[in-house]
Order: sequence, then structure tokens, then C-alpha cells
Amino acid sequence: MSRAEQPSRRTVLAVAVAAAVTGGTGSARAAEPAASTEPGASGASGASGGSAGSAVPGAADATAVTAAGASAAGGPRAAHPVDYRSWTTYPEWRSGAAKGVRPVAGDRPGVVLASPAGRTDYTDPHTGTTATWEYATWTGPVHRLAVPATEVIASWNARTPDGTWLQVEVQGTYSDGADTPWYVMGRWASGDQDIRRTSVDGQSDGRSSVWTDTLAIDDASTGLRLAAYRLRLTLYRRPGTKATPTVWRLGAMGSDVPDRFTVPASTPGLAQELTVPRYSQEIHKGQYPQYDNGGEAWCSPTSSQMIVEYWGGRLTPAQLAWVDPSFADPQVCHAARYTYDHQYQGCGNWPFNAAYAATFKDLQGVVTRLGSLTDLETLIAAGIPAITSQSFLKTELTGAGYGTSGHLMTVIGFTAEGDVIANDPASPSDEAVRRVYRRAEFETIWLRTKRHNAAGTVVSGSGGVCYLYFPARPTPRQRKALAAVGVR
Repeated sequence: MSRAEQPSRRTVLAVAVAAAVTGGTGSARAAEPAASTEPGASGASGASGGSAGSAVPGAADATAVTAAGASAAGGPRAAHPVDYRSWTTYPEWRSGAAKGVRPVAGDRPGVVLASPAGRTDYTDPHTGTTATWEYATWTGPVHRLAVPATEVIASWNARTPDGTWLQVEVQGTYSDGADTPWYVMGRWASGDQDIRRTSVDGQSDGRSSVWTDTLAIDDASTGLRLAAYRLRLTLYRRPGTKATPTVWRLGAMGSDVPDRFTVPASTPGLAQELTVPRYSQEIHKGQYPQYDNGGEAWCSPTSSQMIVEYWGGRLTPAQLAWVDPSFADPQVCHAARYTYDHQYQGCGNWPFNAAYAATFKDLQGVVTRLGSLTDLETLIAAGIPAITSQSFLKTELTGAGYGTSGHLMTVIGFTAEGDVIANDPASPSDEAVRRVYRRAEFETIWLRTKRHNAAGTVVSGSGGVCYLYFPARPTPRQRKALAAVGVR
């Protein structure tokens, strides 16, 4: 069962409270990476924690689509204050400023470490080990946000062979023309043998701060916004080797979601259910407590594993050999270990989950925000399930049976009445994972930016945060659906 109302680092995020403010864009300046160690304090972990349909990946058809759900059928879609931008094509990788990296073409263009730009020492704050690494950098062009933002969340897809890792940074430009520092948004490797994947605490310039995986304006009520940003990617490898990370996707989502406690329910437009594997986090309670106290807090990796396997991603016996053979669903334990953020001390780092999904062959993962359940209908109609982030009291979601300060679940479809069909990992067994939640209740707890917790204190909501995992080469229908919700 989830740890209801446990404090989360997301409850201290600044939330949007005013209309977007336009402003000039200042210049963003790249800096060379420097050896550093992490600040000391770690984040607090967020809580949580029928019949199947006949749809199959890549070939889903709506059972019914009404005129009210035109978006699900590929029609017009209401605008919402979110701007997701990614770099994925060969020309886009060539558009950046390269120091020691080389763009690569092919079916899945990316960037690799070619000739190191230098060497640096890195002391891993979670092991105390200091090692020397060769590095190279790619710095993206300035992206002017279509919606001046109160928050920016980066995400990436990469392969990091043994002896390699990467760092993602963002530098924002405020609406008054000044620049933020270069903020570290993650130090990441798919494994844990070289470094411990980690977020970085203690990053702030007095106007904006990084809270684990989110860059946020400290006081949105002042009208200050992020008008633009640029991303910097640093690739590392052990000296004297030819190993290299390969990065296929680098992007960020900027948003200025209106301040709200409630959200009007959208009009139902789709009745369809996707066949997605069902896994319970609760059956792993107490297993591997070094990864966020075991399964009761594994909502995010459990949800990620469900969708990875929906798309055909499978772990080999060799990859699962470390898991106690007496444990059911060992792949969930694996997902927890390989999404774990050693600074946050939890498995709920949003971009780390998207990056984990993309370690499986021919999968991509992004973190974005959506504007309504109509957006989710658009995706479901194209065969794309989604992972949503929400927080709520026990009384706010009928049938859940628990309350939580932060919980991820997988949306797999909609009933004929428009209610949400979800694979909710906070269930007592795999068989009990499939749930149906009332549309209006679900839409509010997912899309709101403010709520009252059990003590009556005003805390934040996710504002529609969503993980999307989809094929590296989407079908035309999938591509159209993703474009309709702002992802390409």
C-alpha cells in the first residue's frame, strides 16, 4: 500500500499563478563542464505509490468516437500552455555546438563521443569514489518557448555502455533578458557500475531553483517567466577507451499551467481499452529496501515496466539473475533498481523513468504535460498508453481506497461512459491492478496544480505530467497522435 500523504519534493515546487508574460530573449552562453561533487541534502520520496481489451500495439482502433472527441479522431485540439521541443534528427544534431562529439546518421540519428574535449575528475557523492573521465559536449541552439514557462523538465533517450555516462544541463533565459546558471538536470547511466545515477540538490540563483527533475521559477506571482532555454549534453567515458554513450533524443518541456484546484471534465469521445500487462507494486513490499524502501513506493517503475512490456520490451534471464528467484515479477525489481535516483532516494524521478524505457530496443520515452483526458483519448486511439502523475485524498478518487502525495498509474483506455480505465500499481495483486475511475475525479486530480492535503494545507499537484513511451519508428497514425499532443 502507498504511504499516504508523505511529503514529496514536488510539494515545494512553485506553481503558475498568473498569465504568461512576454519578454525579450537574452543570449545563452555555454560553459565547459567542471568536476564537482553533489550538495549534501537528499530529496524526500513521493508516496505510492476485469476484462482486457483486444487492441494490440501499433494497430489500435477506437471502438467508438463521437464528434465531441474530435481530437481522438485526429481533429482539432484545444491549446494548452505547454511547449515540448526535442532534438532527434541528423540536421538537428548538426545544429548544435559540438566540442568533441559527432552526429551520426542512420535509422536512429544521434550524437556520440568522437574526440574528447578534455578530462575531468568526478567524485561520486554516493560512493565517495573519484575517477578521471574523458568528456565531450553538445550544446543546443536557443529555443524560444512558445509559452513563457514557470517550469522546465528535460528528458533524454540514450545508450551508455559500461565505462560511460552522461550529464544533461539546461540554461534558461528569463523574460527580463537575464540568464540562469547552467543547471544540472541529471547525471545518468543505464547501469550502476560506473556512477550512481543522480539528481543534484541545492541549485538556485535566487530566482529559480531545481527540484530534483524540475527547473521552477521561485515566485511565479511576480510575473517572471523563462522565455527561452538551451540544453547541454556532456558525454563521459573512461580514458583510453573507444566506448561512447549514444544519445538519440534530447528535449525539454516548458509549461505555465494556470493555477487551479479543480478542472472541468472534458466530454467523453472514445470507448477503447488497450491490452497492457498488469503489475502490482504492493506484492514487492519489503523487497530491496535500498531502492526507496521496497515495492510500496515503486509506482513509477512498475508503471514503466507495464508499458515497456506492452511494446514488446523484455528482460533476459541474465539481466534478472541478480533478483531473488523467489520473488514474483522480477522485472519490476529490475525497473526499480535502474530508475533509482540516489540523491532523491526514490524511483520517481520522471526523466530517469523515460530514459529507462528507452534502453529497450526501438523504444522512445518523453516527459511532458497534457491538457485534458481528450489528449489521452487521442493517444489511446492510436494504441499509445500513458503514465500519469497525480496526488489525492482517499475521498477524492472513488474506488482507489487510498490517498497519496504522489502516485503514477497507467491509463490504458476509456469506458463507454468516458470513465478512465487504469492499471493502478497500488493494488494488492496483479489481478486487481485494472481499475475504472470516474472521469471528472481523475481529470481533476491529474490536471490541478493545487490541492489540500489531509492536514488542510495547500500543496501542489502535477498539473498534467505524463510519461509517453512509443516506438522509435512510429506508424503514421501514432506519429499524428503524438504530434496532436505536442510530441514529435
